[in-house]
Amino acid sequence: MSAAPPLLALENVEKVYRMGDVNVHALRGVSLTVMEGEFVSIMGASGSGKSTLMNIIGCLDRPSSGRYVLAGEEVSTLDRNALAEKRNHTLGFVFQNFNLLSRTSAIENVELPLLYSGMGTRQRRELARAALIRVGLGERMHHHPNQMSGGQQQRVAIARALVASPKVILADEPTGNLDSATSVEVMAIFQELRGSGITVVLVTHEPDIARFAARVVVMKDGRITSDKRQEPQRAVPAAPDEAAGGER
Repeated sequence: MSAAPPLLALENVEKVYRMGDVNVHALRGVSLTVMEGEFVSIMGASGSGKSTLMNIIGCLDRPSSGRYVLAGEEVSTLDRNALAEKRNHTLGFVFQNFNLLSRTSAIENVELPLLYSGMGTRQRRELARAALIRVGLGERMHHHPNQMSGGQQQRVAIARALVASPKVILADEPTGNLDSATSVEVMAIFQELRGSGITVVLVTHEPDIARFAARVVVMKDGRITSDKRQEPQRAVPAAPDEAAGGER
C-alpha cells in the first residue's frame, strides 16, 4: 500500500526581492514537506525567512523559483484567480493582531469568509455559530471585539479561519499579543484541531510556544537549519470561568 502524498511540498524554493539595485535573498533553496494532520512550528529570528515562507505556503506570494504543491496541485504557476480559489478552499489564516472588524459582532466576523461563496444567510449563520461553539465562545457570539479580551478575540479569529472547513490552518505569531496563560489556551485549541485531522502550521519566535507542536522547523538566513520531531507538551487551558484572556 503506497504512502499518502504530502499535503504541502516545497522543492528548492527561492524568493528574491529587488530593493533598489540590490537583490535580497529571502529564501535560499528551501525544501519542506508537511503531511496531513501534522502540527508544525516554524521558528526563526527576524529576517530568517520564516514570514516569507509562510506567505508562500499561504499562496499570498509566489516563489522566484522552485515548486510548491498544495493538496496535490502545483500552485507555483497558477494565475491570480486560480490561486485565490485554491487559497480560499484549502487554507485558513490566523494572525497576531486578530484582524477583526471592530463594529461587527463575533458571529458576523466569523461569517466573512463565506460571504462571497453564494451560501445562504441561514447556512452561513449556522456554520459560524458552530465554529464559535467549537472554540468555546458560544455565549459571546453577539459581542463585539471591544467587549472581549485579547484571548477571546483570538478565538474569534480561529473560528473565522475554521468556518470554511480548510485542510490547513496557518497561524502567524498567533500568541504575540497574549499573556502566557492565554497563549496556552490558544495552543490547546490548535492541538485539538490537529487531533481532529486539521493540519496546523505555526510561525513563532518563542520556544515556549513551539514546544506545543509535534515538529519544529528552524530557519536562519533564508534556509532551514533544523527540522526535528518532538513529543509535544500538552496544552491544558484554564477552566472556562477562569479563562479571562489577557493582552501583553
